[in-house]
Amino acid sequence: MKNIIFIILIFPFVGIAQQTYVPDDAFEQELINLGLDDVLNDSVYTSAIDTVLYLFIPNMGISDLKGIENFSSLTELFCYDNQIVSLDLSSNGNLFEVNCSNNQLISLSVKNGNPSGLWYFTAVDNPSLLCVEVDNVSFANYSWQIDNTAVFSTNCTVSSLVESQSKRKITKIIDFYGREVVDVHYNSLYFYIYSDGSIEKINYLK
Repeated sequence: MKNIIFIILIFPFVGIAQQTYVPDDAFEQELINLGLDDVLNDSVYTSAIDTVLYLFIPNMGISDLKGIENFSSLTELFCYDNQIVSLDLSSNGNLFEVNCSNNQLISLSVKNGNPSGLWYFTAVDNPSLLCVEVDNVSFANYSWQIDNTAVFSTNCTVSSLVESQSKRKITKIIDFYGREVVDVHYNSLYFYIYSDGSIEKINYLK
């Protein structure tokens, strides 16, 4: 009887690990410093960042946080005192705290499907920021902080913002204690309540 020998060739399946595009060198360098990356090449392995819960990167010279969308588990983001121009957090549905103050923001979205989950949010000292895109305008006005020159909206396109501003009317003015006032005075803090549900804090200084 002849022995029949079966030769099985095993070809290893080589998987290509998914990578996230990170074009800002200052941001990627911080990811390297945190042990989440090892080579400055405009990319990072997605598997290294999608379980990160806390990101503390203030005053690092960052101008672009592209790649933040794949930090899918992120709950806390502190990126204040940078030069960030645009920030899209619409894919970060687990956020609990965000501080992106003192940047150069002109575009900001926190419309992530979980408005009440974001307990602390501040984006003050961004003088060129006119609109912050959110899921719930009333909740944002009550709970979050932005400059008086900006508004919260569910749609921050130019046309919708102009239309919203043209329709917005003051319905009530209240003082710090919630009392409705008719005449305003210097050195006092007031809250203007508008017909679209937005609230603007005005501090009259002499």
